[in-house]
Amino acid sequence: MAGVRKLLRAAVVVPLLLVTGACRSEGAEPVAPASSAPPPVPESALPSSALPAPTGDPATRAAATVARLSDEDLAGQVLMPYAYGSAATEVDKIAAGGNQQLAGVNTPAEMIAKYRLGGLILVSFTAGDPTSDTNPTTNVENPEQVRKLTAGLQQASAALPVQAPLMIGTDQEYGVVTRITEGVTMMPSAMAFGAAAQPSLTEGAWRAAGEELAAMGVTVDFAPVADTLGPQGSGVIGSRSYGADPAVNSAQVAAAVRGLQSAGVAASLKHFPGHGHTTGDSHDELPVIAQSRAKWEKEDLPPFKAGIGAGAGVVMSGHLDLQAVDKGTAATFSHKVMTDVLRGELKFTGVAISDAMNMAPAKKWPAGEAAVRALNAGNDMLLMPPDIRAARDGILDGLKSGSLKRERLTEAVTRILTLKFTTAQKTQPELSVVGSEQHRQAVTALDAASITVLKGRCTGSLVTGPVTVTAPGSRETARANLVRALQDAGVTVQAAGGTVVHLVGYGDGLADLNADAGVTVMMDNPGLLGSAKSPTLIATYSSSKLSLTALAAVIAGKAKAPGRSPVAVPGLPRSACVK
Repeated sequence: MAGVRKLLRAAVVVPLLLVTGACRSEGAEPVAPASSAPPPVPESALPSSALPAPTGDPATRAAATVARLSDEDLAGQVLMPYAYGSAATEVDKIAAGGNQQLAGVNTPAEMIAKYRLGGLILVSFTAGDPTSDTNPTTNVENPEQVRKLTAGLQQASAALPVQAPLMIGTDQEYGVVTRITEGVTMMPSAMAFGAAAQPSLTEGAWRAAGEELAAMGVTVDFAPVADTLGPQGSGVIGSRSYGADPAVNSAQVAAAVRGLQSAGVAASLKHFPGHGHTTGDSHDELPVIAQSRAKWEKEDLPPFKAGIGAGAGVVMSGHLDLQAVDKGTAATFSHKVMTDVLRGELKFTGVAISDAMNMAPAKKWPAGEAAVRALNAGNDMLLMPPDIRAARDGILDGLKSGSLKRERLTEAVTRILTLKFTTAQKTQPELSVVGSEQHRQAVTALDAASITVLKGRCTGSLVTGPVTVTAPGSRETARANLVRALQDAGVTVQAAGGTVVHLVGYGDGLADLNADAGVTVMMDNPGLLGSAKSPTLIATYSSSKLSLTALAAVIAGKAKAPGRSPVAVPGLPRSACVK
């Protein structure tokens, strides 16, 4: 999704501000589930899946399942809210309070049971007051905890009449939007993949990511970002995009889809019909896609076409005003965009899911009315409704009044169940694959291919003598990681003096540059390098440990910098070393 900034402020992973490792508040007592819920099962005893792997054709099984479901079952299946707590059946008082506000229940498992939910999204956020930085709680702490949580969620889903797996999603884009950070193999941002421009490496790295997500019980990843950056839209999506070239992006998106889905995790293309040429932020307003129809089809559409052609299971609708198709209407609520274009022209047959329904453009109507409007437009699943009960009841009221046809709802649920049964056919990997050496090697190859020298020498060591590594205070972890990587590469690092290697990253500006730096490194969108005066300018597009290790090898002269910036930087070539 675009990010749900206000709700998930802490979940957007800015280097050194990682909150996805937050745990229960100290001293908080666990809250027992309500008596109406199924009795809790010790999560250590839970199987990896509470339901046997489905057999037979997924679409046939989905159609047969839908035929026996009640209206309440159908309404629940199209909802994918979030819940508070890092366990399915036992949470602390803070998380319970948040769940009571959301859904009138204490635990995630009770929420699934009460609303017969089709899915749940794992996030990191603050319970009670989503805009507050106090009393943090999270769904994700580490791989072991996530696997226990997802097993518990599946146990709750197994008790529902639908008898289908729960769809468990998360925003694991890597780069600045990464929900699960501890213990996983950290890939760089999408822009690093674009700089490497090697789809085979992209596919391999995303296969590794998919295997790790599958091992933790995640069934759909809200990635890859298929947005193509325009000259004015870079600040909104930035390094979450593969870059500014629709053809290059298309190859990258298709490779990411193939990699993820080969591991049994559904890929989700976002933010359809394209957030890269907008200047507004869809959390707060309705951004405008102002290109002509011809330019939109040339600039924004190709990566979505490529992802659909590669078999993407999910497309996420953006709260975006595609004026050339349906002026003034957010795509999420536009039949012309979500049905006529996505289904009719692009022939997409998978699950269309809305971006978060608690974002400003979706809150134009009450939750129930917004749910019906989004379904009627062509969305199959509704992400993060601001009022779960109102959304569910709005759907049921729509069926009674005729404003929502039952055929439309059954069509949506059939698609959802087909995807669930498809992903469930894959055997869940052992948790030991998470952070494995094989995965590290796949991502290391990608990182090494992405490092870009935009100014400076292309052979030999880029520094002479000892170095000092500096960075804004918020980047201490990245600074320390680069120090260690440089030392391992044979470079002498000291507390002061010598050549200054200065790191900047996501959210940094002119004031964060170091005028004394001999080497300036941008760990995000490289645009800031256009204002840096250092004789050597390098982009890594990422602050991950593996990216900084690849950077150290280039600085030490032990590796070349084969990357080429996928976005233009004023005054600089795409690469000083690659044509």
